[in-house]
Amino acid sequence: MSSTNSQVPEDLKARMKESYDAIATEYNSRFVRDDDAIRLDYLERLFQRLRENGKQDATVLELGCGAGIPGTRTLLENKSPSFSVTANDLSTTQIDLAKKNLEAYSERLTLVQGDMLQLSFEDGSLDAVVGFYSIIHLPREEQTVLLHKIAKWLKPDGFLLANFSKEELPVAIDENWLKQEKGWVFWSGWGSEKTLKIVEDAGFEVLIKEVKQDVKDAAFLWILAKVK
Repeated sequence: MSSTNSQVPEDLKARMKESYDAIATEYNSRFVRDDDAIRLDYLERLFQRLRENGKQDATVLELGCGAGIPGTRTLLENKSPSFSVTANDLSTTQIDLAKKNLEAYSERLTLVQGDMLQLSFEDGSLDAVVGFYSIIHLPREEQTVLLHKIAKWLKPDGFLLANFSKEELPVAIDENWLKQEKGWVFWSGWGSEKTLKIVEDAGFEVLIKEVKQDVKDAAFLWILAKVK
């Protein structure tokens, strides 16, 4: 992995799409688990906050939904509150898999393929935005832009649930992630301290901030925040 003097490629999004289209099967076999304890724990904390706000029905945007398991499916299966979900992913392959995996919930699910930074929603239209292992694939300057957009999309007291790099990481590239020939993958991050400041400057109150060890060689900053 290279993370020192590398530059953000001009064709970053196209390369990331190509990579995730190519490695979707391998990625899902390694990381998609019905009993993903970390994601499910944070989702339940989000559900509890929404219930405390009296929400019975809620609209949520998921950034980087992958094949829809377990995150999107957990949102759609939840009863209190009941969710209408817009799920986004850069990968066409993952969106196609999510469509198959979540067919039973199609009336409350909208799948959107494309760059999350190019999404557009009316101000104050969402109850929550979640992003699991996805925002970290944006250049960190774009992460800042996205957080300001999310703050506008959320309703008053709407929630953001996402994880970020705990390390300061201007550019990190793995040419063959997961030992895949077409596994070119990019990550970026501001590090825990600066990320928290950026989230607050975007208009959020941070409710939960925790660094969690995830896979063997990775730990992430997890944040649950609400619009001030």
